[in-house]
Amino acid sequence: MIKVGVIGCGSIAQHRHLPEYQQNQETEIAAVCDINQLRADQIAKEYGAKAYYSYEELLKDPEIEAVSVCTPNYLHAPITIAALNSGKHVLCEKPMATSLEEAEQMIMASEKNGKKLMIAHNQRFVRSHEKAREILEKGELGKIYSFRTAFGHPGPETWSADGTNSWFFKKEQAFIGAMGDLGVHKTDLLRFLLGEEIEEVAAFVETSSKENATVDDTAVCVLKTESGIIGTLAASWSYVAKEDNSTIIYGEKGILRMEESPEYSLVAQYKDGSVVNYSLGQIQTNDSGGQNDSRVIAKFAECILNDEEPAVSGEEGKRSLAVIIAALKASETKKNVRLANGVLA
Repeated sequence: MIKVGVIGCGSIAQHRHLPEYQQNQETEIAAVCDINQLRADQIAKEYGAKAYYSYEELLKDPEIEAVSVCTPNYLHAPITIAALNSGKHVLCEKPMATSLEEAEQMIMASEKNGKKLMIAHNQRFVRSHEKAREILEKGELGKIYSFRTAFGHPGPETWSADGTNSWFFKKEQAFIGAMGDLGVHKTDLLRFLLGEEIEEVAAFVETSSKENATVDDTAVCVLKTESGIIGTLAASWSYVAKEDNSTIIYGEKGILRMEESPEYSLVAQYKDGSVVNYSLGQIQTNDSGGQNDSRVIAKFAECILNDEEPAVSGEEGKRSLAVIIAALKASETKKNVRLANGVLA
């Protein structure tokens, strides 16, 4: 049993990390931490764990072997680095950091201390996405021409623990809005599906719908990969009806449609007119009122117990972060931004 501590007891911890640690037979929730003492006490009581009100105190606990960092974005790097330096393995929420420099420091701390660093990019573990990657790797679509991916919902106020006062809307704590909350999921997914890096980014990143926000709430990007595949990515907190979490890949021999149909999680449409429908289970969503197993916790536990490379390493997290940072820069400068080997050129 891996004894874990969860740092930050907001929505992502309550809906994903805590229940999945509890359900996992290889992990035990030993401690939780939140600066909101009432929240920390309530969560600790619910899970039979010890409550801490500062992460520094939690990290001093010698029983804790691993931690989840579920805090506002600006705290991801300092807490992760402190945890790694304390000899703990770390599962860090996305985006992993607020700069590539911070991401590098996190990776270095992991290497220096010989501890695992995994980034919680759960879209890689969605069954439809895994199947799509398998189809693409087999070359069933031939040459890939283009893609379209979107992630949008009404915004964090509908599910965040702090509602309209959430840190998600505050630039000094979040660093980036919908692009960091949702867009980075899709930059990571595209890299996973296509098996190559994004090479060039053009973007419009705006604040359109959230009057209380000092970060973006609507973004549309045009991305180009190393081999010349071009496509669009949309991330938004302004989709006021049904959540959109879909991805389409257009190839020489067919089209893959992921999480677009209410009946089939993956639809493969081929040039010869044939169609294959896959029912592989639903993608995790805030709409459902409950979360399916994202498999993130299971993958984190596996890498610790088997001493393997994490399913989403710090380096992978950094490269997915680099794309959204490039999108911010492209929007600000009104110029395309190039990346080389996964980071800003």
